[in-house]
Parts: sequence; C-alpha cells; structure tokens
Amino acid sequence: MIDITKDIQPLTTFRNNSVKFMKRLKKTRRPIILTVNGKPEAVVQSAAEYQRLLDLAAQADPEEGLRQGLEDIAEGRTRRAREVIEEMRRKHGISG
Repeated sequence: MIDITKDIQPLTTFRNNSVKFMKRLKKTRRPIILTVNGKPEAVVQSAAEYQRLLDLAAQADPEEGLRQGLEDIAEGRTRRAREVIEEMRRKHGISG
C-alpha cells in the first residue's frame, strides 16, 4: 500500500536525500513515486521488490514460467522428484 504523504516525492527531494530514501526503500519495501512539476514521472523501488514483482509476473504468465523453468534446467537448478518427495516426508514426519 502506498502512503501518499511519504511515498510521493519531488525528484529534487529524492536527488538531494537519495541515501535516506534508499534506506527507506529497503525498510518499508514500498516504492517511491517521483514527481516533476507535480506530475508522476518515475517509480523507484528496491532491487528485491523488483525481483518479487518479476517472480509474480512469471507466475501469472505461463510463457514466462516456462522460460524460467527451461533456464533452470539448462543451468542445472533442478532435483529429482523422488528426492523432493523424500525430503518433504522427512521434514513433515510423513511415512510412506
């Protein structure tokens, strides 16, 4: 949720206090809307929150999810299903 009293700032204010704003971005996880002449012109957000948005987009877009899955396979970031199932059984005390 955006707090319009804090999250909408003139570009000049952001530029003059960028270190303070960067700390706030990491702490609040909320983007900052930058204005020029009172009109919104840009949005600044932390890298972690941007990655979260990309991940959400991938979940919403089947093609993006497939692209990321194929990339994981190509990069060797996969595990056998049996390994995962056995790990879940051990972790949650499920016999089988």
